[in-house]
Amino acid sequence: MKNIKDYNLDDLKKEFEELGEKPYRAEQVFMWLYKEKVKKIDDMTNLSKELRNKLKENFSICNYEIERKLISKDGTKKYLFNILDGNMIETVLMEYHHGKTVCVSSQIGCKMGCKFCASTGIPFVRNLTAGEIVEQIIAIEQDENTKISNIVFMGIGEPFDNFENVIKAIEILNNPKGLNIGARHISISTSGIVPKIYELADKKIQCTLSISLHATNDKKRSNMMPVNNAYPIEELMKACKYYIEKTNKRISFEYALAKDNNDNLEDAKELVSLLHGMLAHVNLIPINKIENGKFVKSTNNNIIKFRDYLNEHGIVATIRRELGSDIEAACGQLRRKTIEEKR
Repeated sequence: MKNIKDYNLDDLKKEFEELGEKPYRAEQVFMWLYKEKVKKIDDMTNLSKELRNKLKENFSICNYEIERKLISKDGTKKYLFNILDGNMIETVLMEYHHGKTVCVSSQIGCKMGCKFCASTGIPFVRNLTAGEIVEQIIAIEQDENTKISNIVFMGIGEPFDNFENVIKAIEILNNPKGLNIGARHISISTSGIVPKIYELADKKIQCTLSISLHATNDKKRSNMMPVNNAYPIEELMKACKYYIEKTNKRISFEYALAKDNNDNLEDAKELVSLLHGMLAHVNLIPINKIENGKFVKSTNNNIIKFRDYLNEHGIVATIRRELGSDIEAACGQLRRKTIEEKR
């Protein structure tokens, strides 16, 4: 049965027309789903019983169960959700001075194989649907009785490997009749799937693009991120420049600093050269240690020196605040541990 939350408003109207219903009925249902956040079709009380029965015959509503919820001493909350087919996905709620941010997953597992990521140890299962992506935000808003202001696609999975569903989820999140989260408050992070960077640029969606860069030459980057073998740095930078030119929006480059790997002064110099003249910001990330991982966090002194060098040479750089380190809040850690415990 089709999950009714998998449809953006335009597609839902088409579904209703096929059922012989007026388009405004789709708008009513859409608002029940995302404004009232009902869990059952029977709760849509301004619909006739006949229409509700028709909807129940054709659609289901995706609702998540909380498998585990961990709360950090810094206030970060890590959710492990059971979804309809018995798989589990991770979602993180973070609180900042500018509001509450949810880090969502876009896939069950990940194909990218980044050597510093905890989700690498879990085989890829499938893409999440648009509704399954959006439900992560709804479930947290209901559990916390709060309003989410920012969304980052930085959880498990490569968003651009599930491009159509991610874009459809953004359309639902952004719709004023949906969750009404401004596109400028939505960030998508990619490991560098070059064709989809061009596609996103042409769509002119006002979200923020983040690129997981992590190294300044192909040898180091391929060692950390196998995707670089398919889309090397030169191709990636060309796509990024196209995106900036097309959208006039700044790109955030993520750079996870690993000790004795990519954290020395030469790396900083190469990064300045690589990003020179681009509308760019560098987000320096103290790398998370994962079980059986080959990379360890750089020293605090090196991280600060790296940031200062970039800033002194015209590249705006900040250090990401570490959140949830005491509750395995990094991508994939909780899911991986829970699956291993159940074996």
